[in-house]
Amino acid sequence: MTTLFSPLQAGALTLPNRILMAPLTRTRAEAEHVPGALMATHYAQRASAGLLIAEATMAMAGTSAFWKEPGIYSEAQIAGWRQVTDAVHAAGGRIALQLWHAGRAAHPLLNDGRQPVSSSAVAIANDEVHTPQGKQPYTVPRVLADDELPAIVAGFAQAAANAKAAGFDAVEVHGANGYLLDQFLRDGVNTRSGAYGGPIENRARLLLDVLDAVIGVWGSDRVGLRLSPLNSYNDMIDSDPVGLITWLAKRLNDYDLAYLHLMRGDFFGKQHGDVVTPVREHYKGVLIGNMGYTPDEAAAAVAAGTLDAVAFGTGFLANPDLPERIAAGAELNTPNPATFYTSGPEGYIDYPTMEMAEAV
Repeated sequence: MTTLFSPLQAGALTLPNRILMAPLTRTRAEAEHVPGALMATHYAQRASAGLLIAEATMAMAGTSAFWKEPGIYSEAQIAGWRQVTDAVHAAGGRIALQLWHAGRAAHPLLNDGRQPVSSSAVAIANDEVHTPQGKQPYTVPRVLADDELPAIVAGFAQAAANAKAAGFDAVEVHGANGYLLDQFLRDGVNTRSGAYGGPIENRARLLLDVLDAVIGVWGSDRVGLRLSPLNSYNDMIDSDPVGLITWLAKRLNDYDLAYLHLMRGDFFGKQHGDVVTPVREHYKGVLIGNMGYTPDEAAAAVAAGTLDAVAFGTGFLANPDLPERIAAGAELNTPNPATFYTSGPEGYIDYPTMEMAEAV
């Protein structure tokens, strides 16, 4: 396990260990998508991570997909996130904010009747979204015109500036899991023609424009990117996911990012393939792996040079002191899926640390 506890330089970020916390949507924001004291406690509890990557956060208004997720577009939200970053820094941690636009995963009932937008008029099929009126089917999105996309890019740039004002150490652009930027990347959804459709270089244009804009605010060495070429979550698919991620791995070398955060598989097992190997072969920067890694597997991957660090999701959700537990070879708490997307402290800030468990 010693490889997981060696420091890592990720752009301008000096990480004390290679056990990172993956972004986890937990729907604990307060009214108007404002982070509160509960969220500050949650993140501060997990400050021993090499880096905390905070949950998907709305870069602009009218893009809610989870009802009670946080935003970073209002002064109140900036102030709320400042509580979080102050608490994390006081606990000795480092935290990045994931900037996100839901695209077609948003729903009118969550956004004052506003129709969701996407690369193409293709709705998420065979799934439902939680709303104040109960579970509802997803709706057909409105196609974004080419001349509307600069405003999307500008929205990400403003969100990046707001994240800096809120005291974050870095930002991560969310290009994964079937949200807007991914809806342009993958040809299972992007059926458009023109400058943003067709070949990979066109489908990647919006993502790269957003990266350029966010880097203009932060500098490349404090910007990360998350990608999920295989994941079919949100009804996503691509005809050539390995080809897509190989092209991106090469192209992203132009950006000198703090890190690339790669999800290696598919939650639902619909798409298969090895995406880690071609990325490691072609991408020259810091590579963070994610999705189902055990501590032993993570340590082996870092020791072999396959990855530079690993981001743990539900492991960190249920174990606020995950690095300490891994170092001690201690048993891990079991996460409770029934509280993943509820409200309040249960299943959020009440998972015991080793010290708490020993005191009982």
